[in-house]
Amino acid sequence: QLQLVESGGGWVQAGGSLRLSCAASGRTYRTYSMGWFRQAPGKEREFVASMNWNARNTNYAESVKGRFTISRDNAKNTMYLQMNSLKPEATAVYYCAAGSVSTWYKDYAYWGQGTQATVSS
Repeated sequence: QLQLVESGGGWVQAGGSLRLSCAASGRTYRTYSMGWFRQAPGKEREFVASMNWNARNTNYAESVKGRFTISRDNAKNTMYLQMNSLKPEATAVYYCAAGSVSTWYKDYAYWGQGTQATVSS
């Protein structure tokens, strides 16, 4: 069993940055591939980024490539999403998930409760 808790969301102006964190409980965290998704009001949950257990393989949505960075610290049971050059369309609830590197949210077994990020123009 793995429990995930996101933090770090907030309000920022366009062009600014936010760093999201995902703290995991469970001794097996370091064995899991992890991902970030987001969901804006009225839209489907959207893939943002994913990585394998040691972060050597990463994958990003085209819309965030070059601006967002996914990373993890297995010693701290924590995953991060550094978001730079934010645009208003990035406004959404951001979720961390465990169990896959897939871009399809149904492939993930564990989810956090989400953290809101709001980017104003």
